[in-house]
Order: sequence, then structure tokens, then C-alpha cells
Amino acid sequence: MEYDIEHRPSYALITAELNQGEQLRAEAGAMVSHTDGIEIETGASGGMLSSLKRKAFGGESFFMNTFTAEQPGHVTLAPPLPGDVEHYRLDHETLYVQSGSFVAAQPDVEIDTEFGGGKTFFGGEGLFLLELTGTGSTFLSSYGAIESRELGPGESYTVDTGHIVAFEGSTDFSVRKVGGLKSTLFSGEGFVCEFSGPGTVWLQTRSPDAFLSWLVPNLPTNDGGGRDGGFSINF
Repeated sequence: MEYDIEHRPSYALITAELNQGEQLRAEAGAMVSHTDGIEIETGASGGMLSSLKRKAFGGESFFMNTFTAEQPGHVTLAPPLPGDVEHYRLDHETLYVQSGSFVAAQPDVEIDTEFGGGKTFFGGEGLFLLELTGTGSTFLSSYGAIESRELGPGESYTVDTGHIVAFEGSTDFSVRKVGGLKSTLFSGEGFVCEFSGPGTVWLQTRSPDAFLSWLVPNLPTNDGGGRDGGFSINF
């Protein structure tokens, strides 16, 4: 499958060229457009139980759309947040993806949720990560630009939990506090993930949680709240 990613890094758009008979699975709502001869089938990918796990624990859509090329054509896809898209081709391996970063994958890539134990719970990423296994292309999205860090054996790298996009299955990680109690409560960082190589880690230059922390207190309210005060909105 040939592909192109345009308008990077702020408003990335995927164009996937499909030969006759080729398929691509994507998150519900990711499609922007497609050419004639592309059929769309919506279903619970991996079965009902797997879809329920992805929805309840991975934060992903219950349904996925499968695009099948009845004749050569293309599909364009985009993530919900303004940011970048990274292509990664799995080759009989595993990739762990944070909630919300999965966009699309070829059919031979299995998508499931993986229990991460207490370290993902305390890291703010929930108890489950998306686990991608098999062989094929997959597309991951970010809020902001994507930066990759390739770690050598035993090499460590620390990332704020809100900035993680994905990491290879060969990479180990643990969650810890930034420092003492004062740093944890007032530094604005809280918990971080410390990765150990070998493997690659992808991070995003913006954090949705940090943006919401800034946005919510400044939203206008019907009681005159918000930064400017006196401005109200009624529903």
C-alpha cells in the first residue's frame, strides 16, 4: 500500500492508495474522503469482546470502518486533533499505543487492549494500552508534532505521561514521580514514564490534558465566570 502524509506537522492528512482488493481499517470518524469504487463496511473489529475492551479501557471507538477497493483508488483520513501523523510498519512485532493515537491499520495488524498494571494507572494513561501486533502498516496521530527517540540497550529516557504517543514492544518502562511531594504537586508534571531501551519511543509536543487544564477555567459560563468575567452563554 502506498501512502502520503500532507500538511504536517499541524494538520496532517493521510492519503492511502489502495490497489484492487486491498483493505484498510480506520477509527470511526477518521475518513475525510475517498474515490469511486471504495466500499465501506462498519463493524466491531476483532469481535464484540475485543471492541468492548477497546472502548471501555482503551478509549477508542467501538466500531471501525473497513475500506475495500473494488477498483484502484484512495482514501484520505485525518485524526480528530490538530497535529501530526506517523506511519509505522510492523513486521511480526508489537507496538503499544496510547489512547486516542490510533488512526488506521492494514487488516493483518491485530488491535487489542493490553493490561499495563499499576504503572499505567498511576501514570494517568489508564489501566490499558492499545496493543498492535502482526505485520502491516499502521498510522498513529498526535496532538502537536511527533518526535521520535531511538534508545540503545540500557539507555533511559524520561517522558511526561501526557506526551506519550507510542513505544515499541522491546522497550521497557516504569512510572515514577518527578521528585518529592512538592515537585509532584506543584511542578505541573506529576508523574513521568522512564523508558529503557532498546526500542523507539514516539512523543507529542503538546498534551491534551495540559490544554484542557488551561481551557476549562477560561470557558464562558452562564453565571458570568471565565477569565474576562461578565460574559455569559446560555444553552
